[in-house]
Amino acid sequence: MITVALPKGALLEESIRLFQQIGLDFSALNDPNNRSLQIVDPTNTARALLVRALDVPVYVEYGQAQMGIVGYDVLREKGPKVADLEDLGFGYCRLSVAVKADSGYQRSLDLPAHARVASKFVHCAREHFHELDLPVEIVSLYGSVELGPITGMSEAIVDLVSTGRTLRENGLVEIERLFESTAHLIANPLSYRLNRGNIAHYCQAIRETLQTQPETAVVS
Repeated sequence: MITVALPKGALLEESIRLFQQIGLDFSALNDPNNRSLQIVDPTNTARALLVRALDVPVYVEYGQAQMGIVGYDVLREKGPKVADLEDLGFGYCRLSVAVKADSGYQRSLDLPAHARVASKFVHCAREHFHELDLPVEIVSLYGSVELGPITGMSEAIVDLVSTGRTLRENGLVEIERLFESTAHLIANPLSYRLNRGNIAHYCQAIRETLQTQPETAVVS
């Protein structure tokens, strides 16, 4: 039996739909009355684990799941030892630098040296400003990072943006994009190499399914 790690939150519904298209039904995980964190597909050939998005690559790297679906942003931030097999094309967002709309900053390099930048994506934020040779203090936050500039704790944030609505409603504006992110199919390298749980079959089925689907429109 193959085990798949699926992420709670924004990617779950599309992830479930994708596996339904290849004959595996994990839809019970999206039932509001469901309290189970793992279920077995009705065919009794696959199990799904429902975990936090940031934990998906951990379960896959350590072999508790042979496959998983996770955002590219998580892969960039965590750098797990997993096989990145396929860009699934859904769950589009971007990791961006944002500041108060009235700050006057137009790009990252406009920020003053040693400015404070709040982010959940500490590694990605640090890498971005290191490449610019601009020394900043990265403040690690795990809640609403938009409050950083609003309260004056930070001059900027590095955070995921989808439609930009949350930024606009809080008086913030994007000034630079670090990279774009979509959902990716990942696998445990050893499991993939040894074809445990017939993982190659499922990966190929997903690739063939993606080839028959129209491209997803990107929301700016």
